[in-house]
Amino acid sequence: MDDLVERFLRGERRALSRVITRVENATPEGREYVRQLFPHSGKAHIIGITGGAGSGKSTLTGALAAEYRKRGKTVGIVAVDPSSPFTQGAILGDRIRMQDLALDEGVYMRSMASRGALGGLAPTIDDVVAVMDAFGFDYVLIETVGAGQDEVEIAGTALTTILVNNPGTGDDIQAMKAGIIEIADVLVVNKADHPGADVLVSQLQALLSLAPPGSRRPEIVKTTAVRGEGLDKLADAIEQHRQWLESSGTIDQCRNDDARHQVLSIARAILLERIRAATPEADLQALVERVASRDLDPHTAAEELAAAVSS
Repeated sequence: MDDLVERFLRGERRALSRVITRVENATPEGREYVRQLFPHSGKAHIIGITGGAGSGKSTLTGALAAEYRKRGKTVGIVAVDPSSPFTQGAILGDRIRMQDLALDEGVYMRSMASRGALGGLAPTIDDVVAVMDAFGFDYVLIETVGAGQDEVEIAGTALTTILVNNPGTGDDIQAMKAGIIEIADVLVVNKADHPGADVLVSQLQALLSLAPPGSRRPEIVKTTAVRGEGLDKLADAIEQHRQWLESSGTIDQCRNDDARHQVLSIARAILLERIRAATPEADLQALVERVASRDLDPHTAAEELAAAVSS
């Protein structure tokens, strides 16, 4: 066994950081670490925290981690920040907003750049979460980019998904739209000390009343994360959802769905890389030009590329 993996399994945080760096960068070494460590994962409860920009996700994530520490639990945090479309760089400001937790040995924070990936996550997020899980954290919190309604990918990674809304900024209208609200297991009305919080709660309750009979309705929790208010109720709501997953047997289906999502996502990436490797740039450009000039449709062009690696 690799010395770094041995140190990782002994609980050395420096080893954790080094492994995550290699995994995040999708290096061959990183993939080998995932292969070795994956059998040690599957014990942590994975919590996704999503919502619009400015809803207070970072503050809520830090406050929730602090609540779990009060309960004697260890927490890993993955905060995904948006990347520049030009340089693929990111400010990674979420980590700055959680500095109160930096010296807590029971909390480990990792910021990741989205690197152009859609859905509010980063390309190697599942592998990084698996590594944190294998390290032995009780909870792994994932904070998404916060781009809006298309951030539904988190449901393919998390066991409990939290949707953060706040009053008076149009979030109440956004929440009424189909899409992101359908993945929520817990609905949070953050900044509950602001005017309009009760109105937003009523609107969400009215929306949930339209759910099919017998279906599980997400609990609505009011918080003021900046003051640490309501985080005990949020942690309780997450625990209730976890217990429901286990008692209903739904957790097995969730894990199967998550595994399917990961396998297919990785397979797509592998096939795309093989297509790029097998296709000379001149041939690709020729196909592109034929599509641009309308001599060839994009589906036929894509089939030609795929045939190059399947033959």
